[in-house]
Amino acid sequence: MAAKKPSVLAASRNDPQLHPSALRDPALLLVSDWQMARYISMLLCRVQQRLESRILVNPGIQVLAADSSKRVQEQTALISSNPRDYAVAREAEVFAMTEALKLQDSIPEVAATSLIGVIAKLEMIVGADRDIGDPTDFPWPHIASTLRDLKAIAGGLPANRRSRGRTRSDVARHWQSAVKLVEALREEDAAERLAM
Repeated sequence: MAAKKPSVLAASRNDPQLHPSALRDPALLLVSDWQMARYISMLLCRVQQRLESRILVNPGIQVLAADSSKRVQEQTALISSNPRDYAVAREAEVFAMTEALKLQDSIPEVAATSLIGVIAKLEMIVGADRDIGDPTDFPWPHIASTLRDLKAIAGGLPANRRSRGRTRSDVARHWQSAVKLVEALREEDAAERLAM
């Protein structure tokens, strides 16, 4: 049975940072793309959280603010100067996380062609559970134990070296998609107000 390769993996085949063995096993391509998507979503989450924390600054409660009133006013002006940045950052993070989830969903469609490919698939499964569930419930300790055994026999995954160019490109792609979405929602909202 031939290994089924999702179209999402096409970009990774041209990535010079991939370990040479990754080009032979579709599961290693998948885990590389998944790791990158998760990394990008974490970066965008941090951007979104920074913008959110700026929004939470309450310039009306001077006693609780360690900043001078001038700095609080500057922060408020920064937030007010471009109020859609937070919405864009939030949507960009959602786009990146959705990409990671789609890659996770494709695990059953990708056939590993080596023991290290099986390890890659198990890494994704265990890694996804760390994000959403309790790793102490059955079957997670059992899967993690099996993964440790496989790594002891076959070794770990090749190092995933992220290129800055690809990181910037992926962040920009999600950011542009989010800008389009936020603008479309704003236009839709404006049209609904006019119709009332």
